[in-house]
Amino acid sequence: MRHQKKFNHLGRKSAHRKAMLSNMAASLIIHKKIHTTVAKAKALRIYVEPLITKSKDDTTHSRRTVFSYLQSKEAVTELFREISKKIMERPGGYTRILKTGNRFGDNAEMCLIELVDYNEAMLLPKDDGKAKSTRRKRSGAKKKEEKPGNETAPEVS
Repeated sequence: MRHQKKFNHLGRKSAHRKAMLSNMAASLIIHKKIHTTVAKAKALRIYVEPLITKSKDDTTHSRRTVFSYLQSKEAVTELFREISKKIMERPGGYTRILKTGNRFGDNAEMCLIELVDYNEAMLLPKDDGKAKSTRRKRSGAKKKEEKPGNETAPEVS
């Protein structure tokens, strides 16, 4: 029985899975978004969010701990220099998964996983009011009243 075992093994041995998640996390940190399957993105979210949280505390110990997971000096430098400054006030939820449909070859669910603070299109304020149209409509009742030949004669009593 597999009670309380929620981690997705992604059909790989543990060494392959750790290497794949390490490479995907480094790519996500460097490029700020990657295109992958939904199952891998959910596993990556569990893998990378604690590393981003650890980057808030810029110490030698936290850098070495993150490097042991990522195995990429460029990704660690990017994480501690750029990303940690942007996410300092955020209490969690550093990634966003946007589903993009199914893959053509095997119909796998695909998605885009990205760092939340780096999508400028989502950060822009929304306009709640609708754009005003230039066309004006007039009701039929007003047209009849405005025509000069449509006036009625005043009543004489």
